[in-house]
Amino acid sequence: MKILITGSNGMLAKNIVAAFKSSAAVHELIQVNRDDGDLREQSTADDIIRRAAPDLIIHTAARVGGISANIADPSGFLMDNLLIDSSVLRAASEHGVKDLLYLGSSCMYPRDYRQPLVESDILAAPLEPTNEGYAISKIAAAKYCQYASAQFGYNYKVIVPSNLYGAGDHYDLASAHLVAAALGKAHSAKVQGSKTIDVWGDGSARREFTFVGDLAQWIVDEHHNINNWPTILNVGCGIDHSVTEIYLAAMKVVELNGTLEYDLSKPTGMKQKLMDSSQAIDKFGWKPKTSLIDGMKTAYAEFTATHA
Repeated sequence: MKILITGSNGMLAKNIVAAFKSSAAVHELIQVNRDDGDLREQSTADDIIRRAAPDLIIHTAARVGGISANIADPSGFLMDNLLIDSSVLRAASEHGVKDLLYLGSSCMYPRDYRQPLVESDILAAPLEPTNEGYAISKIAAAKYCQYASAQFGYNYKVIVPSNLYGAGDHYDLASAHLVAAALGKAHSAKVQGSKTIDVWGDGSARREFTFVGDLAQWIVDEHHNINNWPTILNVGCGIDHSVTEIYLAAMKVVELNGTLEYDLSKPTGMKQKLMDSSQAIDKFGWKPKTSLIDGMKTAYAEFTATHA
């Protein structure tokens, strides 16, 4: 099978490639990243997909960032992701690629809605304002997958992971997500001899984080069943933690004895967005197994090895 993976320099894509290379099945992997062209350009996506003629596309390419990055440039996050997705999805459809796996985001779900969130809750209520632009772009792409599957008989499926962390994460505090930011801040404080770490908001917001290696392995193990999946499928670990708990876990992993200072002038974001992943667990072999503390230890070991 020829499998084209977009965003191949990203955390999830790197883990998917590693899992495929460790599997017994033999696949031809075609990895696409920024060096291969700007996927915001329709002609670039057309050329890449036409030449590759893949059997399956795993579309992970996106412009991503943490809460501060989304607040700073909502128009950019909206437009860049709309362009990336429209180019790739249109090219896939027009070149007859029948199987495509699109990576959604838990940001697609409404703000302060029922918990846990089920797949049908998308578009049921207003979005979280701090990442609304990004969320709208992901919802638009998910809808195209739904339409293309119904209209053309394709298998364009959307998986909605919780927040991810693990090997290959980004630790730049301007764009890092919560776990990476917490580990990075705890590490910096330890190196600098500081005893305090700053936290945006009051620390009460809760977040669900899934170890990226668990999701990558599931995709590799189950991708051949994509035609049986529903259009949208949640794949989270089923447990959430408060921001405070995540920072305390980071301090434990880094072995920092310190305190947290809460900046109440900063936004907290959604209070909670725990997802119901029972459908993936009960019907499609999803079995996340890595605890937050064990996953953070793995992530921090990689961080120290690469940021020495």
